[in-house]
Amino acid sequence: MALGNAVNGFAFGVLNELIGLMRSGEGIAKSSRYEVILTPPAGGRSSSGISQNPFATQLQQMSGDGTARATSLKCEQISMPGRNIDTAPDTNIYGPTREIAQGFSFADIDATIQCSSDMREKKFIETWQRLSFNPVTWSMGYYDDYTGTIQIFQLDEQDNRRYGCELVECFPKTIASQTYDYSAVNQQQKISVTFSYRYWKNLTDEARIPVSLQDRLNRLAVNTVERQLTSRIPAVVSRLF
Repeated sequence: MALGNAVNGFAFGVLNELIGLMRSGEGIAKSSRYEVILTPPAGGRSSSGISQNPFATQLQQMSGDGTARATSLKCEQISMPGRNIDTAPDTNIYGPTREIAQGFSFADIDATIQCSSDMREKKFIETWQRLSFNPVTWSMGYYDDYTGTIQIFQLDEQDNRRYGCELVECFPKTIASQTYDYSAVNQQQKISVTFSYRYWKNLTDEARIPVSLQDRLNRLAVNTVERQLTSRIPAVVSRLF
């Protein structure tokens, strides 16, 4: 018994069409065309504004003297983050089971950064990481004091940003060891860093997500005024006629 045939017909796409798309003005996205912006936190300050971590001031200085930008520019390898939907099987049905979404999670990302002769890039990452704990008292820091952001952009051939994402509440979780070798005469020293973060968002259409509490209150106030004005229109119209 035949239950339907969906094979007959022309192909959806052919090779010539694919080549034409690649040769068009848009071209292709290249993994070597990207931009990274590391934004560390202000960090390490109590409600009184007095620094609680001896490295908080040092990190602020590095952010202002160009070290943060230099470290961003020397990030020679990094991964665009992914997203995983956590699921559980729905077995309360006949036939094949279905996977039901229950949440979502994100994996850490790795970055490789080139080091200058003064190792300023390594010092910058280490200083950022040390905001998570106080090396004098060994007490752990407040979450907001050591989390910052990382922005990753896909660039085209003209260095225009075509796509971007932002890692929210991130910090350098792991700084890998560095190997020294007499035989590696012409090799540049590099540092590998694993960044942990809470979540990431697409900067092309999620840049303002989540909306801050103040913006939500302002929007609620505007909507309330609009509803009040709209509710009065029928009464005003009836008086005119």
